[in-house]
Amino acid sequence: MEKQLLHINNIPAVIWGTSSDKIYLYVHGKSGCKEEAASFAELACAKGWQVLSMDLPEHGERKGEASSFDPWHAVPELNAVYDYLQDGWKKTALFANSIGAWFSMLSFAGKPLEKALFVSPVLDMECLIRRMMQWASVSEEDLEKAGIIQTSFGETLSWEYYCYARNHPICHWEIPTDILYAGQDHLTERSAADSFAERYHCRLTVMENGEHWFHTPEQLAVLREWMQNSLI
Repeated sequence: MEKQLLHINNIPAVIWGTSSDKIYLYVHGKSGCKEEAASFAELACAKGWQVLSMDLPEHGERKGEASSFDPWHAVPELNAVYDYLQDGWKKTALFANSIGAWFSMLSFAGKPLEKALFVSPVLDMECLIRRMMQWASVSEEDLEKAGIIQTSFGETLSWEYYCYARNHPICHWEIPTDILYAGQDHLTERSAADSFAERYHCRLTVMENGEHWFHTPEQLAVLREWMQNSLI
């Protein structure tokens, strides 16, 4: 499979596959990187697509960056990459994982994407942050006063981030979307996935014994089959 390395506004990226007039933008989640798109690109390129994957702030080649893995940094970057794709391809579709799906919905609602594929998407960030606050026994008043609180389970709670999520709910998503949801997802509740799928007419597939991070041989086999069946 052909692979071209490039930078888009100083963002490290890869274009996978031979020349085509249609392309998927691959947006990874937390702890991901542009290289993880290889398995998806193998399937997409076989169906005539190219794939562009990029390193989000603080990830991949950008691990040295600090305090930038947040929507006010990621969204402008995703929009810049989207603009780049509009200049070179006739059709653009989206593959996004976990928090990458939330960043993508903030960025691309209302844009003419052919389709979106979401794996373990974060669908309601405000709700997720509130759940993490409960896990850490942190109140809104505690967080507002402290500004930033480190939790025992490795997540950082931020008042600025919480306010952003509360002020930017996902209220519009008309792009045809397929979702692969894990029944054991500890970040997004099943009711949230069902509600989102019903509201925006998404096709929802559930792996009941799956986890937020699809990583076991069984989970990866389900993921691959789902990607194969969901690609247009």
